[in-house]
Amino acid sequence: MNSSLITQTLQQGTAIPAHPLALTSARKLDERRQRALSRYYIASGVGGLAVAVHTTQFEIRNPGIDLFQPVLELAAEEMDRADRQRTAPLLRVSGICGETSQATQEAIIARDAGYHFGLLSLSALKSADEDTLIQHCQAISEIIPVFGFYLQPDVGGRLLPYSFWRRFCEIENIAAIKMAPFNRYHTLDVIRAVAESGREDIALYTGNDDNILLDLVTPFRFHSEGKQIERRIVGGLLGHWAVWTRNAVTLLEECQQIASEGTQIPVSMLQRNTEITDCNAVLFDVAHRFQGCIPGIHEILKRQRLLDGIWCLNPDENLSPGQSAEIDRIYQDYPHLNDDAFVEAHRDEWLSG
Repeated sequence: MNSSLITQTLQQGTAIPAHPLALTSARKLDERRQRALSRYYIASGVGGLAVAVHTTQFEIRNPGIDLFQPVLELAAEEMDRADRQRTAPLLRVSGICGETSQATQEAIIARDAGYHFGLLSLSALKSADEDTLIQHCQAISEIIPVFGFYLQPDVGGRLLPYSFWRRFCEIENIAAIKMAPFNRYHTLDVIRAVAESGREDIALYTGNDDNILLDLVTPFRFHSEGKQIERRIVGGLLGHWAVWTRNAVTLLEECQQIASEGTQIPVSMLQRNTEITDCNAVLFDVAHRFQGCIPGIHEILKRQRLLDGIWCLNPDENLSPGQSAEIDRIYQDYPHLNDDAFVEAHRDEWLSG
């Protein structure tokens, strides 16, 4: 493992899609299509994969389902195959959930499967005080480098104030933070905490699927101890990027160029930001408080014939009323945002072998 190249890729910023779970109609793992999804993302030009995260469905951990380790290993095998043809290895991010005993075991499994970072959810510690949260994060960081995670409360997260993030930055083995509170105030809490900590080695990634483009082109400036500090969000780790991924990679490249040149943000990019947000509202089913979030992602992949159906491990998890028609609308209104032609050209190749 070339740790310097891994660190360089992470800190320069890259596109990391949150990996969905491919199931058969019997709600069993569809290994062929699971591999095809990994191949699709890698062929799209992503810099890494996030597996066993919210988009992969938290139920993979349930007794009797027991898919946490299998899905990590399948994705790792596909990344191994791709890395043999690459200079810089793909970043491997594993979701880590539960109270400290469960999270510790998941971190060990992820580390032993070759994952570089643990995306640490604090959803299971909703009533824990700040000291307990920090102790929990410290314990996991001693097993695997931690990718911090601010998950919005609507999908199971909890509020995490500036004071938590400032202390979080004092943990040595913190590599990055994914900000996904879907809230400008809370996002600023994280960025300011990192800036004021002096930790230039913590990479900032957007998980704010409602504001992707603007997160990536905005300079965040703060004043601390008489100095101006600027931080940038360098990449994205996003469920939204599990679909139309080829175009998401291109979008990130455009945003990074704007950021590096320090030029004004073109009006066309501001317009595209609203288009992407509109698409995300449909895919993530904002109208029904995100109930159809994962099925919405699956529906796009089904239409592209990468998935055979939109089945989830929870049989009650389906598209919400009107969501399919809304997906029809965004396809019609924003045809330049999809990557259907790219998928059509390569799908059979990804599904073979």
